[in-house]
Amino acid sequence: MRSLLFAVLPFAILAGCASTETKAPEAAKPAAAPAAAKAPQCWSGDHGKFLDVGTQTTISGVAVECLATSDGKNAQWMGVKK
Repeated sequence: MRSLLFAVLPFAILAGCASTETKAPEAAKPAAAPAAAKAPQCWSGDHGKFLDVGTQTTISGVAVECLATSDGKNAQWMGVKK
């Protein structure tokens, strides 16, 4: 029983000290301005960079065009329509 008391006592002291700690209130931070919405782009591994919507190129021998998705948040490569 005594060994249990000595095993639990340090944790009880630490828990008591942790619960009484008070933090100074942080100053109110101004709200960050919303980031400007970036236009969607397509990644081209052949070129090693992002390309803008509407760009036509050849990737691995296939003619493709970077088109915006229906939600307008992303873009993807689609085959060029002939």
